Formats: sequence, structure tokens, C-alpha cells
Amino acid sequence: MAKNTKKTIIPVERIASAIYLIRGEKVMLDSDLAALYEVETRVLNQAVTRNKERFPEDFMFQLTPEEDESLRSQIVTLKSGRGQHRKYRSRVFTESGVAMLSSVLKSQQAILINIAIMRTFVRMREVLATHKDLARKVEQHDKDITVLYDYLNTLLEPPKSSKRKIGYIHHQDDE
Repeated sequence: MAKNTKKTIIPVERIASAIYLIRGEKVMLDSDLAALYEVETRVLNQAVTRNKERFPEDFMFQLTPEEDESLRSQIVTLKSGRGQHRKYRSRVFTESGVAMLSSVLKSQQAILINIAIMRTFVRMREVLATHKDLARKVEQHDKDITVLYDYLNTLLEPPKSSKRKIGYIHHQDDE
């Protein structure tokens, strides 16, 4: 019999909305990843801590207190009540770090979520590349239009008279 695999479909929008730009990197919060993987944040972080050598600074980094506070106030991740606040600052994972998580979280859910996240990162790159290409085309179009307008303006200007006046030119001599 085939193994019962739960197909989890996560909307791309949900994943994309959990990707933030921090320190010039597109990253995902440990808490958002834990929610997607359906594990507690502390479980995800324990797995990362046990495999620290797999997560260099360009794969995962911990937010500064200021970054953490700013991000928390923007997305309102804290619940009210005793024991609801995190003891540690958030960790964030780059695309490479998210890919590495699949090697430390070995559930079927982790595999499916990792595939969806990787596809979202790829799709975001494609969209950005398309926008850059479109922006380049619009910029070139604008330049072409400007040249065309300049040319039309020169055609619409009345011609400068090149005819010489006929007749005598009277010069007053110093007498």
C-alpha cells in the first residue's frame, strides 16, 4: 500500500507575504517558517542550533534588538498574557537557509513546504526580472518618444528666411 502523504497546498501569496527585506536580504522569520512547517518555533530553532554549522551568516542570522522590535511592531506577532512573549530575538533565514532547513526538518510537511517556498522565491525573482525588463523597455520608449517630439518640433518651426534683401543699404559716412 502507498504511504499516506498529506498534500499541503499553501497559497503563494501567504508565503510571499512572509518574506521580508532585512539588511538587503529577502528573508523569512523563524516563527513564520515554524507555522508553515506546523512545528513550534522553539522546535525549529532547536533543530537549527543542533546543526549550527549548516547555517552560516548568509543562510541565517539573528535580528538585532532594534530590528526585532521594529518588525514585531509592524506585524504584531506578540500575544498578550503571561508566557506569550518570546525569550529570544527572532532568527531570519535567507533562501539558502530555508533550503538548508529541509535537511534538518525531515517531515513530509517540511518537504512540501520547502518546495512551495523555493518556488515562491523563484517566482519573485522572475517577477522582479520582468519588471526590470519592462522598466528598461519603457525607458527606451520614452527616449524614442522624446527624440520624435524634438524632431517634430523642428519640422513645425517656421523656416528661417534665407533670402537676401534687395535694394541699397544706406551707410552713413563719418563726415
